[in-house]
Amino acid sequence: MRPVSLSPMFPLGGPLMPGALLPLQVFEPRYLELIDRCLVSRSAEFGVVMIERGSEVGGGDVRTNVGTAARIVEVKTITEGRLAVLAVGQRRIEVVRWLADDPFPRAEVRDWPDEDLVDGGIVSPSHVADLRVTAMRGLDRVRGLVSELGVEVPERPDLDDLDPVEASFAVATLAPLGSADRQRLLCAGGVRRRFELFSEVLSEVEDSLRFRLLNSRSDD
Repeated sequence: MRPVSLSPMFPLGGPLMPGALLPLQVFEPRYLELIDRCLVSRSAEFGVVMIERGSEVGGGDVRTNVGTAARIVEVKTITEGRLAVLAVGQRRIEVVRWLADDPFPRAEVRDWPDEDLVDGGIVSPSHVADLRVTAMRGLDRVRGLVSELGVEVPERPDLDDLDPVEASFAVATLAPLGSADRQRLLCAGGVRRRFELFSEVLSEVEDSLRFRLLNSRSDD
């Protein structure tokens, strides 16, 4: 049984992947207090979950129960009562129980490691390696289509040094996916399933981009 711990929580409009940067502008008093509490703790961490329904501001939202632990790496004061916070996703977590927002959201959470890594190794490592290559090729094709549509695409970072789990989250961050698809990938049971699901989702995105590109050329 994985240990359960109490965590401050920051619900947002989209999911955060482990390894991804999270820039925030914090101005609500309850979240200013959350950041202050995190800074005085040893871990400087808070949980990030996606809001399924509702707004980031004001409360009353419906939240997912799978998210990511984020660690604060930088805090700057913009103006009085407004902070620029930079955090980075650390690892996947699941919410065991939501507590009262007092004053900010809190929950009992536990880490959720990939199921095919729990016993210390990846199932079918050669198959995972093939899935990784397929995912990377798909990512580059889609990014190329986005560029053809006239959208500036930043240079893709080198992912060769990442382990398979890190790479499976990185491609989900770099691909032009919606929040719901990213949440599905975050919830995938293991690295193998995440690569498989990523390729399925990306195929739909690629078809849509090719259709848009075809229409844009026919309009010229």
